[in-house]
Amino acid sequence: MADKLLSISRRTRKTPFTPLVEAAGVKGYTVYNHMLLPTFFDSNQSDYWSLCQDVQVWDVSCERQIEVSGPDSERLIQLMTPRDISKAVIGQGLYAPLCDENGLLINDPVLIKFAPDNWWVSIADSDVRLWARGLAFGLGLDVQIREAAIWPLAVQGPKAEELVSRVFGEEVRDIRFFRSSMLDFQGHSMMVMRSGYSKQGGFEIYLNDPSLAEPLWDELFKQGEDLKVRAGGPNLIERIESSLLSYGNDMNFTHNPFECGLDAYMDLDADIDAMSLKALRALRGKHIHQLVGIVFDEVVEFEDFRVEVAGELVGDVRSQVWSPRYNKYLTMVMMKREFLADNSSITIDGKVGNIVDLPFNLKSTVES
Repeated sequence: MADKLLSISRRTRKTPFTPLVEAAGVKGYTVYNHMLLPTFFDSNQSDYWSLCQDVQVWDVSCERQIEVSGPDSERLIQLMTPRDISKAVIGQGLYAPLCDENGLLINDPVLIKFAPDNWWVSIADSDVRLWARGLAFGLGLDVQIREAAIWPLAVQGPKAEELVSRVFGEEVRDIRFFRSSMLDFQGHSMMVMRSGYSKQGGFEIYLNDPSLAEPLWDELFKQGEDLKVRAGGPNLIERIESSLLSYGNDMNFTHNPFECGLDAYMDLDADIDAMSLKALRALRGKHIHQLVGIVFDEVVEFEDFRVEVAGELVGDVRSQVWSPRYNKYLTMVMMKREFLADNSSITIDGKVGNIVDLPFNLKSTVES
């Protein structure tokens, strides 16, 4: 499949940064929320080391912001998630599962309280806007729901804070994780949040004027030249090493939050009006599958992503990659809990893999 081309049409939306991404030499895209998402520029491994050692700029405009505003906005947001949002403050982000009436996952976005009656749902790859509009219409809620004209640009890596502070000022250094500030760029105010889809540290800049895409991109690269700044994107190796979940890959609408290890992001005993609460309380401790890691010393070929023991299907591989840092083959697998209760390892084609809890906790084989 590596030599197959992506046919780009009006259905695969471009972003204000797309011409700049093209000029930077992008070599691969995927489609995410009907929009182009750059996947690599040099190679997955070269991009990985750049991300882990220096700093990258990512066009993540595909992280669409579903804006929910109006008097009933908080009621609707709470209805969609089993996480208690009542104590959120303006400018705060909350990672939260969105679940239906059966406790199944619709999405796992970051919820951002932008103003008292205005929330942004920074979605993973699924059409949350349609679901939210259906709920609002069916319940007669006083809300407006739209895809906001916002295009996030991520700056990720250990040198990200230095770079973003050069562009937006020293105030950047005081922003806490999943907190944001409205900061000035060329006389225009935009939200900057300490967040991002890596564990290397960084920020997301919520561009709200497409005419500033090129000036912002150019300024980041100008100010970051001595920091070895490069264009990049969410990196498969770093994501799996860090055990960051990918909706549509690691889980989907057939899974519940317990299976994905999202227990900490639910408040099942809280007095909240969440549509999934009753179902999730009944599911607690009774889920059939669990997302775990299996670590091999060498690459393993799985047929159709199936994990079988003596002809029995015991799990399916959701994500997999060779880790150059740990010198291991890392897999994230949705396994039957019944099998996990009696086994701490598994053999596939004569190769033994150790079953571990996520996140992975391994010792690096690379000298710092």
